[in-house]
Amino acid sequence: MVWRVGVVGYPIQHSISPAIHQAAFDALGIPARYERWAVPPADLPAWVASLRNAQTLGANVTVPHKEAVMPLLDTFSSTAHAIGAVNTIVQRDGQLHGDNTDAAGFLRGLADIGGVPAGAPAVLLGAGGAARAVAYALLQARIGPLSIFNRHPERARALAADLGRGASVEAFALDAPERRERLARCALLVNTTAVGLHGERLLPPEEVPTHALVVDIIYNPPETPLLADAARRGARTLNGLPMLVYQAALAFERWTGRQPPLDRMFAAARAALG
Repeated sequence: MVWRVGVVGYPIQHSISPAIHQAAFDALGIPARYERWAVPPADLPAWVASLRNAQTLGANVTVPHKEAVMPLLDTFSSTAHAIGAVNTIVQRDGQLHGDNTDAAGFLRGLADIGGVPAGAPAVLLGAGGAARAVAYALLQARIGPLSIFNRHPERARALAADLGRGASVEAFALDAPERRERLARCALLVNTTAVGLHGERLLPPEEVPTHALVVDIIYNPPETPLLADAARRGARTLNGLPMLVYQAALAFERWTGRQPPLDRMFAAARAALG
């Protein structure tokens, strides 16, 4: 039997997750075929129901389904429940279990380059499913004051309310006057939005902090305008490839109970990006 597994999103053609996971399945001799599934939001319930097939290991979930998929699942990990978003689904005996490996994957990527000291102020751009995981991860790591900026401020406020739990978390509209000051003093800036995929800028170059670690969770292109601006201003930078591979490795463990070969996964990711 060949196991069925893949990544769902809309659109999904850009995803390199098939290359990353297939390399791990092949290296360990696990008979599985990892696919891309383009599923419009209206078709999500029917697609989730199809995962209950006995030949299915599960799925990865990406934009725009990380939050919308939750009511369609049977159980959740405590992490997925706290974040309010799912990026990994595991099928067991027809039951679908939701998990979130984005948060741990993000922190592991930061740890590889020294991380950010506890108590340091951070700025988060975006308030979607990925932002929820990153905010949760930062609060778990005891980051200092966290300022969330989003084009729709009500989403930023909802995220702050859901994850704050007494921590110092503030929410603002993206064009709020507080933005410049928060950016100037932050030690970590993280972009979780899709802005940058096609050369767009979310911030004017002069506002990109010079003494911070600037992270863009976009991995293709490897250097977004935000990261290019940060590098020109002398800041440390990190793109989304480490987070992508580490969260994938954790999802692989959930499906198979086995440790995947990280070196093969990183090599496959880099090859897929050319």
